[in-house]
Amino acid sequence: MSEPAGEPVIGDPYAFAGQDEFRERVRRLLAQSVLLHAEKWEQGACIPAEGWRTLGEQGLLALGHGGEDFLRSAVFLEELGRTGYAGVRAAVGVHAYMAPSYLELFGTPEQKRRYLPRIRSGELVVALAISEDGAGTDLSGMRTEALSADEAGRYVNGCKWPVVNGTQADLFVTLVRTRQATAGRGLTGASLVLVEGDSPGVIRRPEPMLGMRSADVCRIEFDQVRIAADQLIGRQDRALMYLMKALEFERLVAGLLAVGGVHSCLALLGAHVREHRVGDAPLATKQAVKHRLADLVAEFELVRHFAHRAAWRHSRGDLNSRTASILKLKATELAVEAAQVCVQYHGARGYAEGSAVARHYRDAMAGTIAAGASELMRDMIFEDMSYEL
Repeated sequence: MSEPAGEPVIGDPYAFAGQDEFRERVRRLLAQSVLLHAEKWEQGACIPAEGWRTLGEQGLLALGHGGEDFLRSAVFLEELGRTGYAGVRAAVGVHAYMAPSYLELFGTPEQKRRYLPRIRSGELVVALAISEDGAGTDLSGMRTEALSADEAGRYVNGCKWPVVNGTQADLFVTLVRTRQATAGRGLTGASLVLVEGDSPGVIRRPEPMLGMRSADVCRIEFDQVRIAADQLIGRQDRALMYLMKALEFERLVAGLLAVGGVHSCLALLGAHVREHRVGDAPLATKQAVKHRLADLVAEFELVRHFAHRAAWRHSRGDLNSRTASILKLKATELAVEAAQVCVQYHGARGYAEGSAVARHYRDAMAGTIAAGASELMRDMIFEDMSYEL
């Protein structure tokens, strides 16, 4: 699944030749590898090892992070979101895109050789250990440290939460302080390191969330975890520079996944209003219902088009923070709005535990928090405004 994306399709500047066939192929593979097992994964609160291996065997964990091949990734991410399981999409998004992007962008040739093939095959599961209690949207309050060094290396001490893929992860891309923080200097002195999951002193504590139940969210504690010099990603004390670049990519990925999630929710909603009868007529005959759905569909089409444009820009090395922030903000907030309407129109059945509608409702809010809260996205969009007010 790694062949070149091909030439754009006439009439659609953001598509590639064979895109429709590729989308159908991805949809079939996800039906086999995800939809058949997703409810069991929700109940078990993680994607098990065999699930990762199957995704790897299908080539779904090895699609490109940049260049023309990212257009295939964009299709995959949208279709992954369209499965309707935000926990699965979060787990796969972190494993296949968000966490390994640090290796792809900043890793040494040896780090890439050691880890990336096994990540792509599903043999090795990877997680991001960035946020902490009191250091989420604003990371300047981070306390996890790797300060002391001896001939054997440094020792990581601290706690990260929330960490997706926490119980399954064989590797943690971890943000640490490698020298004492200076007042008012934010993340100056912070570095990115690779912590292997079987290292002595790595403690995993599952902390399930309200939604995204198959995302395997944990609190990860590091107690005198030794790391060698070759486990540093990039240059020491330069994490802020790396985070700024990688977070644009994270938000693009999060936005594309959310677009698929909105699509899934609107499909549930559209089917319901056509089938459910109030009195002697379907709910869809009510003008207020028709207009509400028309507004949601119109917003969805605009956001989806913007998402495809953002993916196209990234494929040409032209993605910027404003574009990624706008996509992430609008796609995730539209997911919340669509889920609220879906529950309301389904009534008590939509609020029942175990229903697909309730799953969309409890999952949707997480998207507005992860990879940067909506408030931060608005701040970043405003600060990057080039228009005269």
